[in-house]
Parts: sequence; structure tokens; C-alpha cells
Amino acid sequence: QVMWNTAVHAEFVHDHADYGFETAGVKFNWRTIKEKRDAYVRRLNDIYENNVKKAHIDIIRGYGKFTADPEPTIEVDGKKYTAPHILIATGGRPAVPSDSEIPGASLGISSDGFFDLEELPRRSVVVGAGYIAVEMVGILSTLGSKSSLLIRHDKVV
Repeated sequence: QVMWNTAVHAEFVHDHADYGFETAGVKFNWRTIKEKRDAYVRRLNDIYENNVKKAHIDIIRGYGKFTADPEPTIEVDGKKYTAPHILIATGGRPAVPSDSEIPGASLGISSDGFFDLEELPRRSVVVGAGYIAVEMVGILSTLGSKSSLLIRHDKVV
């Protein structure tokens, strides 16, 4: 959301002259928004974790699976936990193909890597057709990266 809003502001600045505003010399600083975005995300994560703790909910990190026990039970890293209510927040990790599957795949970054970028890339190629890929290429392009979106087609339509 922060990066989307940043791109929206860039579009507004681009259109200011049409509304009589002089905007000469406006510059965008990727590092500034990265620092502010990262701090915002950390603050949100802390708020969420504190709210979970205030609700007396135990957070158990690890790989878990439900057991066949008669009561609701989950086993995480070899230890069993029983509770009337169990929430599994699966999270997710991007699937990055190997270089043997797609030559040069290891040279790319995942959508997670986007948030680690210390500078706005001069050029970028985003692979995918989901909303995250479309939003990401739009954000990068609007902020000044010469961007392309690649979409795979399994068959000709």
C-alpha cells in the first residue's frame, strides 16, 4: 500500500502543471520511502503481535500438522499442542525456478526481494500476470524505472 501510494503521488506531481502548479525540481528519493515504509511495516507488525499477546494467544513458529488425536491438536517440530481453537497462518514463499528450468532465473529477485532493493532500478522486468506483478511493474514504471511486464502463455489464444 505504501509503494502504491508513493506511485500515486508521483502521478499527481506529473499532472500538477496541468492544474497550474509549478513543479520544477521535484525529485524522488527511493531510500527515503524505503526507510519510512520499512519502519511503518515494523510498527504494524509490532502492533499485531502485541494485540495477539494481549488476547492471550500463543504464537508457535515452525512447521506444523494436525494430528489424529481426539481433541484439536497440532504437532509443531515434534511437540504437540492442544487447544479449543487453532489458527494456522501458513505464510508463503515465492517459487523461484532453477537455472536449468529457466536459464538466468537465479539473476532475478522475487516479489519479496523488491522490498530489499536499496535503489530504484534503472530498468526492470517483472514476470507474471497476477495483481502483484501488475501493481509492481506499475509502481516501478511510475517512479522512473524503465519497466516491462512478461506474461507466459501456455497456448496461443
